[in-house]
Amino acid sequence: MRPDVDLGLFADVPDSRRRIMRAIRGKETLPERCVRSVLHKAGYRFRKNVTGLAGRPDIAFSARRKLVFVHGCFWHAHAGCRNAAIPRTRATYWGAKLARNVERDRENMIALEAIGWAAEVVWECELSNIDVVLARLKAFIGPVSVSKAKKKNQESDG
Repeated sequence: MRPDVDLGLFADVPDSRRRIMRAIRGKETLPERCVRSVLHKAGYRFRKNVTGLAGRPDIAFSARRKLVFVHGCFWHAHAGCRNAAIPRTRATYWGAKLARNVERDRENMIALEAIGWAAEVVWECELSNIDVVLARLKAFIGPVSVSKAKKKNQESDG
């Protein structure tokens, strides 16, 4: 631990735990990459980590005005999921922090709906059955669009 840093509430947290927490990423997570990969293999094209929208969606289909959020069960307090248990150490801190994350997610969904975007949440624990997730996302997103080149050929043929 660096002696020049005021740690306040977390002064007693071991360096090993600090390293673990510091390594947790906000984007390009394994669950995100998994969902993007399966969507790409299915033929969908999209933008990722869109900064101009509330909540910075993980996957965006701009022309369809559809968004996909890939949520970690712990960080977004997935209700009823065993991966979303509040840690026993500093339970008050974690309870408040995770409750605020849930509230922020709700606020973001309302804001996105208000400007005409539809959003779907994929939970990390659901990825154990990726075929079910893909089927749900296909139903949400709609059919894979025909490429511009194919559209052009169809127009010239007809």
